[in-house]
Amino acid sequence: MAKINFGGVEEEVVTREEFPLEKAQEVLKDETVAVIGYGVQGPGQALNQKENGVNVIVGQRKGSKTWDKAVADGWVPGETLFEIEEALEKGTIICYLLSDAAQIEVWPTVKKHLTAGKALYFSHGFGITYKERTGIIPPEDVDVILVAPKGSGTSLRRMFLEGRGLNSSYAVFQDATGKAKDRAVALGIAVGSGYLFPTTFKKEVFSDLTGERGTLMGAIQGIFAAQFEVLRQNGHSPSEAFNETVEELTQSLMPLVAENGMDWMYANCSTTAQRGALDWWKPFRDAVKPVFEDLYKSVATGEEAQKSIDANSKPDYRVKLEEELKELHDSEMWQAGAEVRKLRPENDN
Repeated sequence: MAKINFGGVEEEVVTREEFPLEKAQEVLKDETVAVIGYGVQGPGQALNQKENGVNVIVGQRKGSKTWDKAVADGWVPGETLFEIEEALEKGTIICYLLSDAAQIEVWPTVKKHLTAGKALYFSHGFGITYKERTGIIPPEDVDVILVAPKGSGTSLRRMFLEGRGLNSSYAVFQDATGKAKDRAVALGIAVGSGYLFPTTFKKEVFSDLTGERGTLMGAIQGIFAAQFEVLRQNGHSPSEAFNETVEELTQSLMPLVAENGMDWMYANCSTTAQRGALDWWKPFRDAVKPVFEDLYKSVATGEEAQKSIDANSKPDYRVKLEEELKELHDSEMWQAGAEVRKLRPENDN
């Protein structure tokens, strides 16, 4: 493992130079990787592994939309695409990529096919970390491992096709065979990771739930909405409010942050922008840090997990979810965004 200094803290990471694809292929040469679930992470992980020379099959409910999607992606019924139970029987590594709610529902079926020596692979620590709530308690004679790409399955696939890698964390919860770590790292390379950094199932889910509710989705939408509403209340047009709130950030500034860091972006803005940003970032930090502390506490106590389990298990969950998503879709800010995106130069014919 390579030792990298991150802001004064030394961490050990696995790079593709020290653990090349050829090594991953050697580790996985006798394995059959059964990807169970073909929704968010399944397509990207399954296709990337397949194109990296790993023996992959997909397990999904026949007749479902995701079964049809798998067929459209080139998986062949009876050869590389099977009903879930048949795929579980054939697989030596079970990539359990169903949603958290579906993992709870399907777990009794999965468990009976976890014979000695197999590996149970997750891309999220939820089911294992909150096992008292989910009931997902693996037998002691199987490896339990995790590779969690730091982005959506769509991003994982897109970056793979571009010849790039999406960074991932990895963890070993249970090493029954003595080769759990090698299996995890090899799978991490095979799914298309840029580099791999170690974590635990608990740390992965704590950071993931905090991030999703925080800067990745919840907090950023809240900040967008607050600024957009203030601009509109003060007479700015929807186009101006959206451009100053979202478009400039996502299309101009965040790519610079991704390439060189926020410090570099600050140093390459106008002096007026620099002065204002330097004056205001700490008040914003101080205002929202208590919210993040409450959020992390809610994650750590399991309250957020229970909310998800309770909500996702209700029969009308999908209907209520669509109603909440529609509120976002129909908001003035994102309706303005839809029009702004149409006007981007790349959309010109």
